[in-house]
Amino acid sequence: MSNIQKLPLEDIMGDRFGRYSKYIIQERALPDIRDGLKPVQRRILYSMNKDGNTFDKAYRKSAKSVGNVMGNFHPHGDSSIYEAMIRLSQDWKMSEPLIEMHGNNGSMDGDSPAAMRYTEARLAEIAGYLLADIEKETVTTAWNFDDTEKEPTVLPASFPNLLVNGSTGISAGYATDIPTHNLAEVIDATIYLIDHENASLEKLMQYLPGPDFPTGAIIQGKDEIRKAYETGKGRIVVRSRVTIETLKGGREQLVVTEIPYEINKANLVKKIDDVRLNAKVPGISEVRDESDREGLRIAIDLKKEADSKLVLNYLFKNTDLQVNYNFNMVAIDNMTPRQVGVLPILTAYVRHREEVIVKRSKFDLTKAEKRLHIVLGLIRMVSLLDDVVATIRASENKSDAKENIKVSFDFTEEQAEAIVTLQLYRLTNTDIVTLENERDTLNEQILELNAVINDEKTLYNLMKRELREVKKKFGKPRKTELQAEVETIEIEAHELILEEDTVVSVTKAGYIKRTSPRSFASSQVDEIGKRDDDALLFYGSAKTTAHLLIFTNLGNVIYRPIHELTDTRWKDLGEHLSQSLNNFKADEEIIDVEVIEEFKDQNFLVVTKRGQIKQIELTSFSPWRTYRTKSMPYVKLKMDDDEVIFIKPVSFNEVMLISENGYALRLNLDEIALASPKSAGFKAMTLKEGDKLKSAFFTNSNSWYLLTQRGFIKRVKTEAVPLADRASRGTLVLRPLKNNNHTVFAAGRVYQTRTDLSAASEEVNLLSDILNIDQEKITQILSVISDKNKTIELDLMSLNLSDKTSNGHPIDDEIDRVLSCSTTD
Repeated sequence: MSNIQKLPLEDIMGDRFGRYSKYIIQERALPDIRDGLKPVQRRILYSMNKDGNTFDKAYRKSAKSVGNVMGNFHPHGDSSIYEAMIRLSQDWKMSEPLIEMHGNNGSMDGDSPAAMRYTEARLAEIAGYLLADIEKETVTTAWNFDDTEKEPTVLPASFPNLLVNGSTGISAGYATDIPTHNLAEVIDATIYLIDHENASLEKLMQYLPGPDFPTGAIIQGKDEIRKAYETGKGRIVVRSRVTIETLKGGREQLVVTEIPYEINKANLVKKIDDVRLNAKVPGISEVRDESDREGLRIAIDLKKEADSKLVLNYLFKNTDLQVNYNFNMVAIDNMTPRQVGVLPILTAYVRHREEVIVKRSKFDLTKAEKRLHIVLGLIRMVSLLDDVVATIRASENKSDAKENIKVSFDFTEEQAEAIVTLQLYRLTNTDIVTLENERDTLNEQILELNAVINDEKTLYNLMKRELREVKKKFGKPRKTELQAEVETIEIEAHELILEEDTVVSVTKAGYIKRTSPRSFASSQVDEIGKRDDDALLFYGSAKTTAHLLIFTNLGNVIYRPIHELTDTRWKDLGEHLSQSLNNFKADEEIIDVEVIEEFKDQNFLVVTKRGQIKQIELTSFSPWRTYRTKSMPYVKLKMDDDEVIFIKPVSFNEVMLISENGYALRLNLDEIALASPKSAGFKAMTLKEGDKLKSAFFTNSNSWYLLTQRGFIKRVKTEAVPLADRASRGTLVLRPLKNNNHTVFAAGRVYQTRTDLSAASEEVNLLSDILNIDQEKITQILSVISDKNKTIELDLMSLNLSDKTSNGHPIDDEIDRVLSCSTTD
């Protein structure tokens, strides 16, 4: 008959995974709440103790111990057993290492230990206190994996190892992170709990104020410690111990002598050096690991002008010099994983020790009573010595002698056995006194053991006495400093930027970069790295502490701190905006670039093609959270075909608006209110159907020019266009013709002197110092390109003033239609 069963796969998978999860939770990754050990750790300690590999004996090869554990108790890979053994020996991970090791057992730098064939190990002395009395049937045992011998399911544990050495592990659905504590403090708290069964957590924390890591450092956050001790979950701040030392020449040095628990020192030093290499905070000149046999020491040399407090705060915030330690105190309690606080852990330990001491006392009591029974028989035998000897001599053999003694003198089986095996020299007067003394001692011991078993107070006194013995022998001062409050680290972004001179450039295609003044000075301006179809839109000198605002025709502003721009040569291409922005559209064009020193009181004027206008505060462009990946709108465009034609910092209180059909409107900015970035603004000019705004500019010069699509140009006095109200149509500045009317192609102000140019801050070339522009008179050149690929350059100041109703005069007789134009100061 077939034994094959047909079952749903999901049932099979669920059942098998449930069994597997139960196994790794109970038998692999989580510690027992009583002795604080995982199964592999318990098996290592038990096996080494069973083999006599204790602190008072010579070291033995680790490979031998690992082999014994694997062959007898732990049917897993030798590497996992050796790794567990190594951790038990590392004094930077264990508050009280349970194994002593000769050879390379790893390091705080994450170095691998030597292979097990090279190292030697033995139990540490304190490990003997976890195993003490295990031979007295004090703990439950179970058959090993092949049912050849028994192993303990828990160790007697003469001190609360779970809190002392902590634990970390990941299981199926569970993880545990229990920090290490000071042995003396844990024992003091345990003794207080023994004396006060209903002790409050606040009282216990007077004796056990917080974790004590073997690596020392500083813990901040008393409230979080209390929360973790109460619930088993919490988060504390662990900060390195750092001192600031003064060197020769007024320079300073940060010296790290203690780092957070379980932090890899080599990785920490590398991260700090990366901060130096990438200049993420100004002032670090060198980072060295000076650790030696005397202890840990990381030296961070600072430059003379460095702010040591700023550097230290940055390293606390951005490296593992300061970390968050998350409590997750999960342990196996009564075969079940539970999240527990300090009270349940110590309570479970006290209950465990009660059982151990009672079982030990019963074992010792049975042994003492058996011995007393024999001693009493031997003492009685002395008074009957001649008769007993005669009986023995008359017997045929040992068995016969034993039986005859039992019958003749009413001795028990055990007493008769002791008599017939007694050596003759034990019958001296001295040994008789010894037997009587042993009888008295045994009677006293039995009384004490009965008291321990039957009187709870006596039991607890014994438990406290044994705990105090452990504390006296192994107690050490606390290493980790506790601070009640978590210190908030606040760093202003501008403090982290090393102030340097640089040259910023932006091309029409959207390539941005910064260049060192040296690289810029060694090149010509037109040698800038760009595509053949691209052109330089903006370049200027700036500090790395300044900010770059890039405005597009679709009403978006792009923010970049100058220190974050790609630092490259002038002849290199730079970074395209689309590489980082995910909302930069294909038809989006850059229309203005501004370098801002700081976001202070300053307004920008915005004008759109469809006649909308508004003022907006510079502070509206302050860095937003997602500035690296998204631009921010600075105006709402109501119509699909609308776009921004002008955005500039307000440098004058009047603005001129020129429409394509030749209407000019001069407005006082007092009429233009401030608006939010999300608003569309106000109607600036009433446009006829089919008309649109072509140009806008501040009127901080005494004249302006107008260029038509037919290649006619003129210069007009600013006062020729009177101030008008907002939403007016404006003044006609082109004379209508019956055929082939002129329309405005471009318009702008004309500067007469350098003073006029300086008054227009948005037009000032930021590289004027580099280019040595010192002359009083300046030349404003207008370059015009026709559809016949002919370029004409005009000095705008050389143009005669024209009437506002004229259409100007042709630039060149061959120009039929203007393609583009630009002005050069």
